[in-house]
Amino acid sequence: RDANVVGQPSGGLGPTYQSQGFVTGAGTAGIFPLDPAITGVENVVFQGDFVMGLPITNVDQANNTFSLSDSVSKVMSNHTLKAGVAVSFEQVNVNPNAEFNGTFVFDGYQTGSVFADYLIGAPNQFNQQDSSRYYPRHKYAGWYGQDSWLVRPNLTFNYGLRVELMQYWSEKYDQVPTFKPGEQSVVYPNAFPGLVYPTDPGISNTLVPQKFRLAPRIGVAYSPDSGTGLLGKIFGGPGKSSIRASYGIFNSIVEGNTLGIDEPQPPYGLSDTVYNGLFATPYNLANGTLGVTPYPLTFPPLNARASRPNTSVIFNNIYNPQSGMTAPPPWNTYPYTENYFLSIERQLPGRSVLSISYVGSQAHHLLAVYSANPGNPALCLALDQPGVLATGESCGPGGENNTYNLAVPFTFNGVAYPAGASLQGTRVGLNPSLVNGAVQSGNFYGNNDYDASIANSNYNALQVSLKSSTDRFTYSIGYTYSKSIDQASSLADVLDPFNFRLTRGLSAWNLTSEFVANYDYRLPLDRLSHRFHRLLEGWEISGVTRASTGFPVTLSTNGDNSLQGSSPNGVNNRYLDLPDLTGQPLNIRNPHNSANLFYFNPGAFQINAIGTVGDARRRYFSGPGMFNTDLVLQRNIAFSESKVLQLRLETFDVFNHTQFFGPVAVNGDFDNPLFGRVVAAASPRLIQVAAKFQF
Repeated sequence: RDANVVGQPSGGLGPTYQSQGFVTGAGTAGIFPLDPAITGVENVVFQGDFVMGLPITNVDQANNTFSLSDSVSKVMSNHTLKAGVAVSFEQVNVNPNAEFNGTFVFDGYQTGSVFADYLIGAPNQFNQQDSSRYYPRHKYAGWYGQDSWLVRPNLTFNYGLRVELMQYWSEKYDQVPTFKPGEQSVVYPNAFPGLVYPTDPGISNTLVPQKFRLAPRIGVAYSPDSGTGLLGKIFGGPGKSSIRASYGIFNSIVEGNTLGIDEPQPPYGLSDTVYNGLFATPYNLANGTLGVTPYPLTFPPLNARASRPNTSVIFNNIYNPQSGMTAPPPWNTYPYTENYFLSIERQLPGRSVLSISYVGSQAHHLLAVYSANPGNPALCLALDQPGVLATGESCGPGGENNTYNLAVPFTFNGVAYPAGASLQGTRVGLNPSLVNGAVQSGNFYGNNDYDASIANSNYNALQVSLKSSTDRFTYSIGYTYSKSIDQASSLADVLDPFNFRLTRGLSAWNLTSEFVANYDYRLPLDRLSHRFHRLLEGWEISGVTRASTGFPVTLSTNGDNSLQGSSPNGVNNRYLDLPDLTGQPLNIRNPHNSANLFYFNPGAFQINAIGTVGDARRRYFSGPGMFNTDLVLQRNIAFSESKVLQLRLETFDVFNHTQFFGPVAVNGDFDNPLFGRVVAAASPRLIQVAAKFQF
């Protein structure tokens, strides 16, 4: 009766609603009391997972930023020289409120119904965390020099170079570790092999060594002066057209979130995820396996270094199998983007300007998440052959950390294992050996992730705009035809560790076509009557009309048929698995005319085959587009040159046209009963009145 039941969309990307004694269905129309006599709880439809417990927050957080910047410029003949420097130091001091009491996740795994799983107390996941205070730090320095050279009156050449000292975030007391397979920590000699800390050999306090990076820039602006012939007609004569082109490299400062998602790990913190545990005793599994909770944690002093190792902390049978950790590998580098641009601008009669541009970018070494310790699908499939394992045992989805007892001699990847040997799961990467007798409760590591600089993206666009104005009417029309491709659109999109390009496809924010018109018209009402001139003057109507194709539909499935065990851990919010294509057509339809709001044919997809990630791409077709108009009627009443009263009547979606538009407008979760349907819409028509007085 006093439980907090929190509902949120699957993956936790949407808003989280809390209510004492209430259930919030993800994506439903409201908050429903638990008492069925009040609302009829049998009518509640859960569109995704829901979570029972408290969200992660910070008890307190104090941030300080210290920065210094300066620049100087000098004009020398037809050169304008500039130089500058910028230095900054950021402090973040966090007192986390981790999920010490734990959080249950119900997703319908046991019964096929999310709510039924909740009623019988059968959670799919139990998450529990604890963490000490931690103190992220970051330093940056950059300096530049550039020249704007007026080569001729109609030709300007710009060039310059920026030099930057790039750095990952560090933690003041070196509480945040990373993974380096095969290395034994000196700071904590009892740590699992591969778990290393700052001051260990080759591990800096930023985990990734800092580097100097160069960022050259170049640009040119030219106004053709030809006034005769074909070129004269195209460019309109001297001063009527301009051609601009540029290229530059832009380094990206690593976001502080990369350290936030890797907040203190053993022995300074721990994040546990238990699958298929019992509601009353979450560490005891539904299959009868008994577990032990490591909480509450006792944190060691913050003084361990390679020169002062801490040998008193025991890791084995307390922190293993360690899972839920995300860290940048020491061999990471720094993201950067190449931007390039070409435009032709032409002045037309009637105070109009036409611009046609090509805009492109190529991003390199983007940060993306992939499992540092994935299950090996080939190993699991080999173990599952008849007669290989002891009676009653099998290898399948979710079994990456199980212990497997061999009934017969077994050879895999050239290594022979005798009959009777026990294999400690199927995970490879961080685990040094499949056979590890010293570890009693499984292998060292569950699913952990690298936040690695391995991804890339590209964006290309044709942009056309027309601007014009008269004494009373001003408008601007723009059209963009573009395409954005990446492997992961955020850290929520996990990559396949065996094939980083497998998930390459449309970016989550890709909009193929977009048309936008802005307009403003000063109404000539003051001409209707001289007697009421003061009342009729100052009226304007303005608006924005936008037509766009839709955002890509994100496909996913919440199973582990890939046998990799790449489960969500709060950083990557989706499983790696994707559905398979059946060969049926998508049959994309207009949701306004579709029964039950189906947008595409769910029969075009099926669950992915065992041992495969799925052959459907994560994003390859777009959801519904939009056509929307917002209008404003306003009047400016000038009392004097410095005092103006503005009255506004604003209408959003003036035609009240249903807009099934947004990145989550269509449900792409294959395991959800609403798969293939439109589940979200933008706001309906909104009208508001406002007044503003300027003085």
